Amino acid sequence: MAVEAALVLPILFTVLFGIVDLSMLVRDEVSTTSATRGAARIAATGAGAGPGTCSTAPTAPVCTPASSPALAQAAADAIQRSGMSMPKESIDFILVYKANDEGYPGPASNTTMPNSCSGMAACVKFIWLPDDQKFRFASGSWDSTTINGCLNQSDMVGIYMHATHDWATGLFGSSIGVDDRSISRFEPLDPQTCAPGSHP
Repeated sequence: MAVEAALVLPILFTVLFGIVDLSMLVRDEVSTTSATRGAARIAATGAGAGPGTCSTAPTAPVCTPASSPALAQAAADAIQRSGMSMPKESIDFILVYKANDEGYPGPASNTTMPNSCSGMAACVKFIWLPDDQKFRFASGSWDSTTINGCLNQSDMVGIYMHATHDWATGLFGSSIGVDDRSISRFEPLDPQTCAPGSHP
């Protein structure tokens, strides 16, 4: 009996730990999907929110500058408040961008997701700052006056989040990337804003 137990127990525990590890991966996948969808919904309401604003106080934290839309920080804040079970420290970065017809940043020909906004127009990157306990602007720009939120012509906003899931048991290696993106068309602005002669 002892011999059989010695043979079976290691296999049983390996399977059990593997199930636990995979369950935690699924948890992070679901958290990522839920967070990006929620952030996209928030961003989609901000076509007319204007540029980001920054405090000029000497001790002011890093903020989203006027070269980027206020909706970008609102989207990052939505992910922060989403109540996800994934530790915020495991989130590598968030991209908030004007999506092309394929749902990616950049020109219509682009069908791949970059790791940064470098060389990409209308793209803003955020990273988690543990000291601030907040997602803060890292790089990129997106002129808020170029956002078209007029009915039947509205642009699309994309949210992309990349995180690193650390395996607890090491059965599958040390870590694996987890990511997702969500696209939403901007909610229409007030008709007067889109009237002939007005800027969309």
